[in-house]
Amino acid sequence: MEQLYLTLIFLFVLFLLLGTGVWVGLALFGVAFVGLELFTSRPAGDAMITTIWTSSSSWTLTALPLFIWMGEILFRTRLSEDMFRGLSPWMARLPGGLVHTNIVGCTVFAAVSGSSAATLTTVGKMAIPELRRRKYPEYMIIGTLTGAATLGLMIPPSLTLIVYGVTINESITKLFLAGVIPGLVLALMFMAYVALWSVFRRKEVPEISNRMSFMAKVRESKFLIPILLLISVVIGSMYLGWATATEAAAFGVVGSLVLAASQGSLDRKTFIESLLGATRTSAMIAMILGGAAALSLSMGFTGLPRALANWIDELGLTPFTLLIALMIFYIILGCFLDGISSVVLTMAIVEPMIRQAGIDVIWFGIFIVVVVEMAQITPPIGFNLFVMQGITGHEMNYIAKTALPMFAIMVLMVFVLIAFPELATYLPETMRER
Repeated sequence: MEQLYLTLIFLFVLFLLLGTGVWVGLALFGVAFVGLELFTSRPAGDAMITTIWTSSSSWTLTALPLFIWMGEILFRTRLSEDMFRGLSPWMARLPGGLVHTNIVGCTVFAAVSGSSAATLTTVGKMAIPELRRRKYPEYMIIGTLTGAATLGLMIPPSLTLIVYGVTINESITKLFLAGVIPGLVLALMFMAYVALWSVFRRKEVPEISNRMSFMAKVRESKFLIPILLLISVVIGSMYLGWATATEAAAFGVVGSLVLAASQGSLDRKTFIESLLGATRTSAMIAMILGGAAALSLSMGFTGLPRALANWIDELGLTPFTLLIALMIFYIILGCFLDGISSVVLTMAIVEPMIRQAGIDVIWFGIFIVVVVEMAQITPPIGFNLFVMQGITGHEMNYIAKTALPMFAIMVLMVFVLIAFPELATYLPETMRER
């Protein structure tokens, strides 16, 4: 009963602060302070300062601002134009035509961005006008792009996986490798949906106006080579064991600067804007992580996570039932919080549960990213919905409705992951064997 009261008090303080417009990071600090002051004899100030410094000085965490900076640099280049030009000749002949460029373009940019918002903005600013000009249905343009942009959260380098790894003290490199195959499988599932749409709504698919020869397609592909090389260096160096996640991020920053310079789009203004953008995003995430660390400490002193884990254990839930309950929980939570906040806010309680249930923490990282992806396209707080509204001016409800099939595919992906856990564990295990 005492643990129930503690839980209710924590939740009341948290939602009181969030409801009054306090930043998520500061709200977490507030809840941690209340917990330490009211329910422990430990001096709250000293405990929180030590914990915040320890969490923010982690060497692993240095990968976060570097990957963010890499994405910011590429966001300000002509990358989206080159991607569309290089991809469209190959996508045009697939069932569903150039709608596939939304999905493949998001998959490619996700591999250098780590952010779904940056992926959506970069691919959208080029793909949307081109697809509209070719008379593709608006609901397919908007829906597939909104949904496919969430791949930025899974395909490495993923900011959410970095935050998850730091929070539970797990290898970022292993988490990155775990996200590769599921990310590609999810992209293929999105493409299968587009192909099925083209079969059942054949009249809505525009005719191909001009057909290119094979060699002409190859020539156009040269625009993709720089970005594919950058992806190979970043992911390949980690898989082969040549670099840690932080070192691979440094390679990525250098590569993106070289790529931007070679395109002629790197000047003093672009460099400063990319650096400031990365600094703002990194500072926001660092504040959330610091607040989450303080909250974890506060909860640890009260014994709340252990008590809740024991309570879950006494319920006798199977791992499958627990995962379905967590999926529903995170979808609901995602209606009110962004993905990174959802992860750091709940890990202190969820981690003991999944470990006690015997669920692999690397696999669970991919599971939670898929569920957080759903939250990106669910109203009222789905971040991708806001970004798409800013790009197109459509109503929020219309955008959410067009992305509903993509949401359903992500739910299906959860069950695919549960049925075939090797999708997420194969690459990390092969790296461990090396």
